[in-house]
Amino acid sequence: MKSLLSVTLLAALAAPAFAADAPAAAAKPDLAKGEAISKQVCAACHTADGSRGTPANPIIAGQHPAYLAKQLMEFKEGKRLNPVMQGMAAPLSEADVKNVAAFYGSKDSKPGFARNKQLVSLGEKIYRGGIADKHVPACAGCHSPTGAGIPAQYPRLGGQHADYTEAQLIAFRDGKRGNSPQMQQVAQKMSDREIRAVADYMAGLR
Repeated sequence: MKSLLSVTLLAALAAPAFAADAPAAAAKPDLAKGEAISKQVCAACHTADGSRGTPANPIIAGQHPAYLAKQLMEFKEGKRLNPVMQGMAAPLSEADVKNVAAFYGSKDSKPGFARNKQLVSLGEKIYRGGIADKHVPACAGCHSPTGAGIPAQYPRLGGQHADYTEAQLIAFRDGKRGNSPQMQQVAQKMSDREIRAVADYMAGLR
């Protein structure tokens, strides 16, 4: 009996130590704080809700928060180069990044439209089937058939400005954007026409 009591007492004493060692639950993003950051820092280029805005800037409404947070941290750390975005991201804390990414991710994305009727069939072929003779994989394999993407590596592309997508693919191809070796390898095999076609096609995905 004495031995049993000793074991029970030791277990009771050990229990709080195990509890203390358990990792704390990650704090949920604060959408109100994210909205405040969006108004103070982001809205001039991305609009208050991250919707359509200027075609040179990405639509970030409805984008995966994990992807947005990854890109902001890579701007902050210099892994993704853009003088404007590096300056905007520099003062943000990790909590700020999570909050503003969650805020924009909570917004509904608005549908876009393909504009170039002559290239849309080529764009669809590349997006859904790739370019076999150049060993370019189908975009849908990573970004999904509807362009919804897969967080955190593969962004939502459906409805994105064609101008922005085209510029990013060219930047990957030319080595000016280096934070995705996979996308660099894909874009390096694509011509200007192929890039323009698939970017325009993705603008109409929904």
